[in-house]
Amino acid sequence: MVSRKKIIEMIETGENLTTEFKQRFSTHEKIAKEMIAFANTRGGFLLIGVDDDKSIYGIESEKSDVELIKETAEKFCEPQIDYAIECISINNKDILCIQIFESNNKPHRIQDYKSSLDLNSAQVYIRINDKSVLASKEMIKILQSQTREQSLKHYEIGKEEKIVFEYLDKNEKITVKELGKIANISDRRASRTLIKLVRANLLFIHIKENGESFFTYAG
Repeated sequence: MVSRKKIIEMIETGENLTTEFKQRFSTHEKIAKEMIAFANTRGGFLLIGVDDDKSIYGIESEKSDVELIKETAEKFCEPQIDYAIECISINNKDILCIQIFESNNKPHRIQDYKSSLDLNSAQVYIRINDKSVLASKEMIKILQSQTREQSLKHYEIGKEEKIVFEYLDKNEKITVKELGKIANISDRRASRTLIKLVRANLLFIHIKENGESFFTYAG
């Protein structure tokens, strides 16, 4: 687990891609959202007892909050989240440091008790800068392919792919809607084309803070 000195440094640095503060344990769903986002991205640290402005409030009951975190990871995240937890005293106040590890079983979602992931309803979160945001359908599919290690090594470039490259030669980015319009194809087909190009390492997917995605040349 991380040292007390490292945790103090994280608080001084503030929230970012791998660090999130919570003044207190609010609801299982809100904490699950943060844990899922870290697990689906690069992993990170959730500090409970610390406010957004870096003020240290501490927690009321270590035993109670540890149990709530355990319940959240096991019952409100699907699949369950792998984490480590430690209570650290700073300024005579106890804070909980929860380290969430990057998952090898992405994507995680808020528990919906469905036998498989439903792209239309699953609440899959990822980390963008210092926020946890809902992932787009395209991002969810890419997370699935990463878990299955389904990169495309032999990929034939077809008509739609050529349209993508021609568009990106003149524009910085392209979206599913834009490809659908210029190629006169359905959004589903446009989405599938762009996802394949990402999996072939020819394009890179970007997620905005509102969860929308766009694509650029890789590299």
